[in-house]
Amino acid sequence: MTRAPFSAPDQLSRRSFLTVGATAFGALTLPQLLAAESATGTRKSLIFVHLDGGPPQMDTIDPKPEAPAELRGEFVPIATRFPGIQFCELMPQLAQHADRFSFIRSLVGSAGRHDGFQCQSGFHYKDLESMGGRPALGSVMARLEGSPKDTAPTFIDLMQGRPLVRNSARPGFLGPAYAPFRPDISQMFQRELESGMKNELARLGEEHSTSLSLNGSLTVNRLTSRTDLLRGLDSIERSVDSSGMMDAMDQFTQQAVGILTSGQLAAALDLDQEDPQVIERYTPQVSVSHDRFYTAEGPKSTLKFLLARRLIEAGVRVVSLSISDFDTHSSNFPRMRNLLPLVDHGLTTLVNDLTERGLIDDVTIIAWGEFGRTPRINDKGGRDHWPRVGPAIIAGGGLTMGQVIGATDRTASAVTERPVTYKDVFATLYQSLGIDALQTTILDPRGRPQYLLDAGEPIRELV
Repeated sequence: MTRAPFSAPDQLSRRSFLTVGATAFGALTLPQLLAAESATGTRKSLIFVHLDGGPPQMDTIDPKPEAPAELRGEFVPIATRFPGIQFCELMPQLAQHADRFSFIRSLVGSAGRHDGFQCQSGFHYKDLESMGGRPALGSVMARLEGSPKDTAPTFIDLMQGRPLVRNSARPGFLGPAYAPFRPDISQMFQRELESGMKNELARLGEEHSTSLSLNGSLTVNRLTSRTDLLRGLDSIERSVDSSGMMDAMDQFTQQAVGILTSGQLAAALDLDQEDPQVIERYTPQVSVSHDRFYTAEGPKSTLKFLLARRLIEAGVRVVSLSISDFDTHSSNFPRMRNLLPLVDHGLTTLVNDLTERGLIDDVTIIAWGEFGRTPRINDKGGRDHWPRVGPAIIAGGGLTMGQVIGATDRTASAVTERPVTYKDVFATLYQSLGIDALQTTILDPRGRPQYLLDAGEPIRELV
């Protein structure tokens, strides 16, 4: 593994400072801790918000009021803090706080697949498929910066719907030692799956989630003894394992034991430990209409954004969550009336909360989906898949905010100015984490170095 020349070494890890219940630096305030991190070159964190199904560009951040009625739809554009720039009427908070975000209207290069893998890695799922495929960014971070001594996982996947069923946040050729921790949040946030996806999930068995509790009969001492025993029993196999995977699995097991026995991750996921006023702040005052689609989120889904913030404060480096369901082949407009206010409230509240806590420059947030949607409204009142162009919203990470990047034609069907690729976005995200993805390599199972990205450049307007 080689690292980019400008990536400063971690002399003190982020988790040394930001862990739930940590007392080693008890007298320091959060801003002081962040200042200490900055002085040691500590890298930053990332929150992926997957808009599951593919968000409509013209009904979110790129309205086309001059387009014909059969294209523009029924929503009214509203003014933003940017002169001459309008958003959909269902996103008033983003419009009001637009200076804290940057908006990409010209995302191109979608693979056209209904999962979240490209939004987790930058790559098509077939890239290096013969050896397991490319790893998600969070798994790369676990490989580059994770340690068995960590009391919080590097990467946590909270995604539901398609991104969960289709294992979008997968470790690829890095192997299961670098898979995300995937707590089951289905009891907290119901997301009904389509029948086909239910069958897919059933085929995955119980391996799609990570238990955060120990069997009542298994003490910490017994768990440690079992780990030591397994380590001894497989010593022969390890000696002939040229890939090093068994050693990596040993490290993963050690970390898993530490995470489960510390209880810190479970505490971060327990919203009963949060201030009720903060819970109220993250919960939008919206009513759900009878037109809500059965796979769509409920009003409490915005608490996923709060969970992400709590996990970042607990020391997690990469968190992925999803908001469903943007796959509006029918009834696009009533479904957006239920869904977009949740995204509007959740994103804005998260960014404002991080700003007030002094964390916004240390956490990058990216919200996007698999593709955009068709300019023309179909005969079911829906919009179909449109891989030619899609929207993305980014905030934090010390990046330059308060701008709109790129432009589309009068129907939002093609990019006319400043196309941005998924790999451009990932080059930007990696750079915000302190990593030059075009110069950093990790070894594949054949022992060959693979660059984190094989194309793309950091978005110059942001960095």
